[in-house]
Amino acid sequence: MTRTATINRKTGETDIKLSINLDGDGSGKRESGIGFLDHMMDLLAKHALIDLDVKAVGDLHVDDHHTAEDIGIALGQAIDQALGDRAGIRRYGHFTLPMDECLVTSAVDMGGRYAFEYHAPIAAAKIGTFDSELVEHFWQSFAANAKCNLHVVLHHGRNAHHISECVFKATARAIRMAAESDPRSDAVPSTKGVL
Repeated sequence: MTRTATINRKTGETDIKLSINLDGDGSGKRESGIGFLDHMMDLLAKHALIDLDVKAVGDLHVDDHHTAEDIGIALGQAIDQALGDRAGIRRYGHFTLPMDECLVTSAVDMGGRYAFEYHAPIAAAKIGTFDSELVEHFWQSFAANAKCNLHVVLHHGRNAHHISECVFKATARAIRMAAESDPRSDAVPSTKGVL
């Protein structure tokens, strides 16, 4: 069974086409109009081993907010759709990732319910021209639409670019673990029998 999805999201602020393959190798093109966000999505695709194609046209003359938010929404919806009834997945994933002076732990439950705890402050207001607060907002938008629990903790770190990379890489690795097929079970991973 292929675990793929395509989301087309068009609003008064953005026009996004996003496609994923959960069993990929990190291939695809990311074209959001926001160079830093494309870089983060490249990291996400590579470390989650998800093929990810994103073509976004947004109101960047206003700022990056709507485009980053709506890509997070579309990515969450795509992963939710590609997971289907979630039978045969590991469901839970976690990863602690060191990157230079940074250390981030990300943990995810792909159990069909939304919760979000984010404790990874970035002191600098900007990473280049990108509003650093959009890192958290991207992941909040993702978690709400992937219907997952997502917890992110920065243990230590100073460099804004490094912290953002660490968050994206650690979360990608956690998603990869949670979405992987469980070689020991093809059942829905819950005592309820449904997620």
